[in-house]
Amino acid sequence: MNRDHRRTKGFRPSTQYDVVVVGGGHAGCEAAMAAARMGLETLLLSISIDQIAQMSCNPAIGGLAKGHVVREIDALGGVMAQAIDATGIQFRRLNTRKGPAVRSSRAQADMLQYKTWMKEKLEGQERLHIKQGLAEGFLMDGAQVVGVHTQAGEEFPARTVVVSSGTFLNGMVHIGDTRYAAGRAGEFAAVSLSAALAGLGLRMGRLMTCTTPRLDAKTIDFRPLTPQNGDPDFVPFSFRNHRIERDQVPCWIARTNEKTHRIIADNLDRSPMISGVMTGAPPRYCPSVEDKVRAFPGRTGHRLFLEPEGLSTREIYTNGMFTGLPIDVQLEMLRTIPGLEEVQIMRPGYAIEYDFVHPTQLGPDLQVKSVPGLFLAGQINGTSGYEEAAGQGLVAGINAGLRVKGDPPLVLGRNESYIGVLVDDLVTKGTSEPYRLLTSRAEHRLLLREDNADLRLMDKGHAVGLITAEEAETTKEKARLIEEEIERLGRHRVTVDLGEGAPRQGSLLFDALRQPEVSYRDLTEYNPGFEPAERRDVADQVQIQVKYEGYIRRQEAMVEKMRHLESLRIPEDIDYSSLGAISAEVREKLEGVRPRTLGQASRIPGVTPAAVSALMIYLAGSNRGRDPEGDPAGGGRT
Repeated sequence: MNRDHRRTKGFRPSTQYDVVVVGGGHAGCEAAMAAARMGLETLLLSISIDQIAQMSCNPAIGGLAKGHVVREIDALGGVMAQAIDATGIQFRRLNTRKGPAVRSSRAQADMLQYKTWMKEKLEGQERLHIKQGLAEGFLMDGAQVVGVHTQAGEEFPARTVVVSSGTFLNGMVHIGDTRYAAGRAGEFAAVSLSAALAGLGLRMGRLMTCTTPRLDAKTIDFRPLTPQNGDPDFVPFSFRNHRIERDQVPCWIARTNEKTHRIIADNLDRSPMISGVMTGAPPRYCPSVEDKVRAFPGRTGHRLFLEPEGLSTREIYTNGMFTGLPIDVQLEMLRTIPGLEEVQIMRPGYAIEYDFVHPTQLGPDLQVKSVPGLFLAGQINGTSGYEEAAGQGLVAGINAGLRVKGDPPLVLGRNESYIGVLVDDLVTKGTSEPYRLLTSRAEHRLLLREDNADLRLMDKGHAVGLITAEEAETTKEKARLIEEEIERLGRHRVTVDLGEGAPRQGSLLFDALRQPEVSYRDLTEYNPGFEPAERRDVADQVQIQVKYEGYIRRQEAMVEKMRHLESLRIPEDIDYSSLGAISAEVREKLEGVRPRTLGQASRIPGVTPAAVSALMIYLAGSNRGRDPEGDPAGGGRT
């Protein structure tokens, strides 16, 4: 049998899936669930079906900007939010003292329960099939992918393929001087699949990251450590859940010291991430402890968070001590920390390097531009983090399904979601290091809050078939109640004079609520006859929308200003070499990305405002930027 990565035109399989998803991590789970729930015959192909939805690194979901993504996944019809609500063991809201735009949710997960819950969800989904196998290459019909074949010789024909291979592409684990091929410690690497992607003409790169030692809780003295408890009244991640009533477990805060740092500094030459043994680009926002000690020699200590990995295990995750140092050094440096003097390591930390595909080769639907039917999601696109992977997986799975159905793709704008910011950053700007989503990456973050993800995105989830009509109607009802309540504040007035500094008697409750010291629930003090809305989600939205009305309107005006550039489509067959008004350097950058709109072109690093103006003049002169009806050519579910 021909095992070449490319198949000759005319290959006709006897059976065929609509979507094959390669990889059972967080991206793969979302992609497979989305495609199957859209009514498509879907195969999830995993190297180990026992490790589906495995938390490879930290035992947590959410965090700064990441919590926003989890809520957006839920609003679009994904499953990550439901999974963490069901299996979380500690829930916290971050940045509560700051504005609503940057407040984010985070939860510690029981890692075993999380992957068990997710596996049961996948196994129970109609039209979703799960098989164990190591994908080795692609079945091809000309330039189009029509399936995958495995190391064991199986072939799985498909109309579309989503690859979400995580760190498994040509993965190599490093612990000090020891190194071996693996996608995760103890699991096979996908070497042939990386070669198959390169064989399709895709430009590949190399990245690296590291994880922490897992400690035995029996050998930790928790008395010198500072407990960190969860929030007693936590808003669930999923909009389908109203309350989480569950006992929460504490995490613990420790701190490195000068002795710890001296041991690390004395052994930097034994770190594969520092010595030059590893060739990939390291993560900027999740640095190794070796990098921190080298970069901040004057620091006397760094905080560590000791996080339980679950209720049925004694393993403790040492958040903040990411390392690839030898095991003897890991143990020596840990034992310098108060409370860890007798600690034992259950699993050592390790560094890993792996291949990725430069994401500028993808369209905003996460389909490879040069290979129709092939979608990529997760760390294969250069990102880090479960949430970034899951968001991409959901988009890729939806768009693979829409392609099968012959429908236009779902393209999320930067002004609509953090997932849109993430995808646009990847396909427009690319990345040379593990990409992490941050609230600062979103220009319109006051519009993209955690609390309004359902109001922003649930209609889109309904349009693609992942949100039920009942769920969509519930969200519309919530929006109606918010609007009515804000209008009511504009009709009722302050009736009680509470003295200097309080809202003036006779002023509208709407204006009273805009004062910084007045909360929505306080309004009954100024008008005893006023009854606030009973629903917490409605009350919270009213307070935010009223207090930040001016800022919100300003950002909405900015979005409207940019909408014109986003509507101007650039012809797919444009010949940039013929645009003499643009420098050769900028033409090269435009050719590398081949942006779809003028707005996307303006965000490519190195593309100057003068070049954007020249492109605009070209589009106006050629009259090719719009279709005959005046709508953006190509359309799409925006």
